[in-house]
Amino acid sequence: MAIMEPLFRNNASFPPFRRASRFLVLLAAASCAWLLPLAMAQRLPVDPQAAPEYAHSIRLDGDIILGGLFPVHARGDRGTPCGELKKEKGIHRLEAMMFAIDLINKDPELLPNITLGARILDTCSRDTYALEQSLTFVQALIEKDGSDVRCANGDPPIFTKPDKIVGVIGAAASSVSIMVANILRLFKIPQISYASTAPELSDNTRYDFFSRVVPPDSYQAQAMMDIVTAMGWNYVSTLASEGNYGESGVEAFVQISREAGGVCIAQSLKIPREPRPGEFDKIIRRLLETSNARAIVMFANEDDIRRILDAAKRNNQTGHFLWVGSDSWGSKISPVVGQEMVAEGAITILPKRVSVDAFDRYFRSRSLSNNRRNVWFAEFWEENFNCKLGMHGKRPGSPKKCTGLEKVGRDSSYEQEGKVQFVMDAVYSMAHALHHMHRELCYGYPGMCPRMADNMDGKELLSHIRAVSFNVFSSSNSSNNRSAGTPVVFNENGDAPGRYDIFQYQSTDGSTAEYRAIGTWTNRLHLDVEAMRWKTGDPALPPSVCSLPCRRGERKKVVKGVPCCWHCERCEGYHYQASEFSCDLCPYEMRPNATRTGCDSIPIIKLEWHSPWAAIPVFVSVLGIMATCFVVVTFVRHNDTPIVRASGREVSYVLLTGIFLCYVITFPMIAAPGVGVCSLRRIFLGLGMCFSYAALLTKTNRIHRIFEQGKRSVTAPRFISPASQLAITFSLISVQLLGVLVWFAVDPPHTVVDYGEQRTQDPSTARGVLKCDISDLSLICSLGYSILLMVTCTVYAIKTRGVPETFNEAKPIGFTMYTTCIIWLAFIPIFFGTSQSAERMYIQTTTLTISLSLSASVSLGMLYMPKVYVILLHPEQNVPKRKRSFKAIVTAATMSAKLQKGGDRPNGEVKTELCESMETNTSSTKMTYVSYSNHAI
Repeated sequence: MAIMEPLFRNNASFPPFRRASRFLVLLAAASCAWLLPLAMAQRLPVDPQAAPEYAHSIRLDGDIILGGLFPVHARGDRGTPCGELKKEKGIHRLEAMMFAIDLINKDPELLPNITLGARILDTCSRDTYALEQSLTFVQALIEKDGSDVRCANGDPPIFTKPDKIVGVIGAAASSVSIMVANILRLFKIPQISYASTAPELSDNTRYDFFSRVVPPDSYQAQAMMDIVTAMGWNYVSTLASEGNYGESGVEAFVQISREAGGVCIAQSLKIPREPRPGEFDKIIRRLLETSNARAIVMFANEDDIRRILDAAKRNNQTGHFLWVGSDSWGSKISPVVGQEMVAEGAITILPKRVSVDAFDRYFRSRSLSNNRRNVWFAEFWEENFNCKLGMHGKRPGSPKKCTGLEKVGRDSSYEQEGKVQFVMDAVYSMAHALHHMHRELCYGYPGMCPRMADNMDGKELLSHIRAVSFNVFSSSNSSNNRSAGTPVVFNENGDAPGRYDIFQYQSTDGSTAEYRAIGTWTNRLHLDVEAMRWKTGDPALPPSVCSLPCRRGERKKVVKGVPCCWHCERCEGYHYQASEFSCDLCPYEMRPNATRTGCDSIPIIKLEWHSPWAAIPVFVSVLGIMATCFVVVTFVRHNDTPIVRASGREVSYVLLTGIFLCYVITFPMIAAPGVGVCSLRRIFLGLGMCFSYAALLTKTNRIHRIFEQGKRSVTAPRFISPASQLAITFSLISVQLLGVLVWFAVDPPHTVVDYGEQRTQDPSTARGVLKCDISDLSLICSLGYSILLMVTCTVYAIKTRGVPETFNEAKPIGFTMYTTCIIWLAFIPIFFGTSQSAERMYIQTTTLTISLSLSASVSLGMLYMPKVYVILLHPEQNVPKRKRSFKAIVTAATMSAKLQKGGDRPNGEVKTELCESMETNTSSTKMTYVSYSNHAI
């Protein structure tokens, strides 16, 4: 190590190439055996014991040498760089590169007289190991200084001239490509990858010499987002293998979901590079924590996909998860072998490609005898045919020996690996760029000209790579040629355009499964949903949503921070669903429709004639009208009889008119509201009562004045004549009419629709009531004057209660007023107490009409039915009696008053004495009617 110290001591002062040279010299000093592969590459004699070291690379002679990086072996266990052989991703791909070189070398139009060679290395699916291997590509560009280095025996090291690598094909994994690209750009060696899709590699400032024939994951992430959106999945989890490919792919998907909106990430999990035992079971359990997020978007390598499917199977989650796999899954069989049930329904994506039939024929013809250039082919032979090649075979435990006569595709299954076309595209891209560069630098010169052979500029070659355009290899079977004519091109970042085929892993007959193409993506998604099949057998798309869609009439109340999760809240009351997230109140005259997605007009109702609320008042009113008409006809026919004359004919007819109007008002109150009907209601609502109680008040006032005057003198009071009575009555009535006229002038009658009267809690039962514009205050004012007359009349009835019933009708009037007051006292709480009821219109209208009819019936029954009874059934009593003077009448009334005040007499004696005294002065009759109208005033 003392020999190496000067290298490290002065390393900081060396230029970059010088430092790299010193680094390689250090490796040479550490072990001269490191030079053995180079010696074999130059066909120098070497120790046979060192030959196995050369088994990690393939060399093909040529004028121009291309490098190749392929994952021939899987990542080894801890402490071991390489693991088991990868038949498809390793052997198929590197054979595709050699096959493409063979075709180019045979093509007289492409690079004529120039032979392509290759140096192919195994990355062992590990970025650090690939970096170590890729140093082989830059050896020719490093200045070698061995003055300070000696071998163990003291001899100077022997340096062979390494191959000059003009361009590199690979690598497969994005993490490997990133690591290698950082070295190659220092030496300006262009690199074209056939499988690396990490978006990070699109950064032309950091990876300016990197190009790829596959689209970056940013396109893939957009395609997968479009698939998720088309499936109606808005709540998904992501799963990524640790490394650039997985992490950058998921990052691109998450970024697109944030920008586009509509898709939420439930969980974003990462698979470690070196997973511990039970790690995948733990991942499955974590995914089940958000069980509604059934869709799992995976950016994982093939091995991780297989192990996660196995973990789902162990945890009995077959059919639960909806896998959405990236191109690392694609249409590969290896991830789903033995796990067909749990993988069924998986949607995978793969860059658009075609199967190269010529390669199939080439690969099926490979054998141990004709493919000695592939140093890993013997290992592939053992793995593919499950046999052992001699005592130095790689499968010591194999029960059978290989014969060498086995045939690929006959004695073993064979299917072209998905990236074969892209490997050939990458080789042809490099060849077309070299061809254009040759025409530019060696125009007219056959073969390699000195200018191109001695000083090939990597930057110039890169510009030619970015400018190439040619059609991809197509299948000879045109029916399967989905990508024929699609050109290979690069954008300014060295990326290929986004073109993908979309597959679904479907069960065919219940026992076997296969990938079936269900769509494509070329800047936009074309998906055949009807071609999709699911494990449940249900044609409906399975859900992967945080919350189920709200029903019509419900709004979404979004969970804070998770826009794809919400609670559904029904629009209550008179609210309707205005938008997905809000409920608005319907206009006052409208109500929500049945689905609460809009508003409908509230139905308008009125009191119908056939309603029980109308039938009963109408029936009572009709009977009252008939009875009133009967009384009027009877009085008219017996107009000059003593009973009619004694009752005060003129005022009686006014009273009967009022009674008739109280019955008639029922019909306008029930009729459909209109301007005419509303006018009649205003006029006759209080007019009937006003007629009745104005007449009764005039009568009771007359009786009161007569007997009060008789107590003081024998002179008759003024204004007791029929004409005076009519004048007083109509004066009282005119006040009501004047008030109605003022009401008409101030507020002309019109109809309104009252939507508040029957605005129930349940909008479906809400109704608008068509009514006249008569408020409760207007109603009180209209009836108030009549009630005032009624109360005044009642007061006079009380004051004249002491007048003997044999002389006047004061007591029947009193009983009428008492009963009427009771009716209206009952009316007030019923009418105003139901103002908040949904049946307000019916209750108030019925109560008002029945109260008016009862008031009229009480007056008609108590004041006129006894007279009609006498007139019709006892005409012998309806005869003239001896007229007495006003003085005699007053004296009799005074005596009656005094006798009634006798408190120490037994009950009934006063009346007996009065009757006896009267019988001595008058003829014996049961009842005597006295007419005051014949007395002089």
